[in-house]
Amino acid sequence: MEIGIIGGTGREGRGLAIRWARAGHSVRIGSRDAERARAKAEELSALAGVTVAGGSNAWAIEGAPVALLSVPYAAHAETLRDLAPRLAGKVLIDITVPLVPPAVRRVHLPAGGAAALEAQALLGESVRVVATLHHVSSAHLGELDAHLEGDVLACSNDAAALELCLGLVTDLGVRGLDAGPLANAVALESLTPVLLHLNKRYGGGSGIRVTGIP
Repeated sequence: MEIGIIGGTGREGRGLAIRWARAGHSVRIGSRDAERARAKAEELSALAGVTVAGGSNAWAIEGAPVALLSVPYAAHAETLRDLAPRLAGKVLIDITVPLVPPAVRRVHLPAGGAAALEAQALLGESVRVVATLHHVSSAHLGELDAHLEGDVLACSNDAAALELCLGLVTDLGVRGLDAGPLANAVALESLTPVLLHLNKRYGGGSGIRVTGIP
C-alpha cells in the first residue's frame, strides 16, 4: 500500500516509515522543506536497506490512499488547511497529541475536544480520520531491530478505515485494537501525557497493554 507521511522527518515519522517499508509498503515522507525530506529519505533507505522516498508534504500524499499526520499540535490546523484539497477521499491517520510545551506531562483538552476531532471537523466527511499510535514510544520506533511492546488503540467513525488502519498497525509488529468512535480520541490523546509522566517518574518508555482480550 502507498502511504504518505506528513511531517515524516520527525522521530515518529522516520520510525513508521522504516517499519512500514520493511513490511512491503511504498512509503513517502514529506516535510515543509522538500530537500530536507529527500535527504532524510536517502539516509533512511541506506540505514535500513529499504526504499523510502522524500519530498514536500503535498508530494508525499499525492496518489496515496493513506496519509499519516505527524506534526506538533501547534502546526496541526495550519498543516491540515494547507493540504485539505489533497486529502479529500483519503484515510488520514492522525497521531497528534495536543501537548502544550513545556507542560507536556499535563493533560490539555483543545477547543475541539481532541486533535483528531478537530481534524475531522476541519476536513469534512470526505476524509476518513483514524486516531491512533499515540502510545508507542518514538524512541522505540526508531530502534530498527527493537520489538515493540504493548497494544495500539485506534478509533474512527468509519469502520472500513479503522480496519485498514488496524492492519497497518499489525504490520508494525504490535496488536491493534478497535477503541470505538472518533469521540474516544479524547481519551486516547489524553493518556499520552500520563505516560510521559510515568516515564519521567519511573524511567523507561511506557506503553499500554489491554488484558482480558484474546
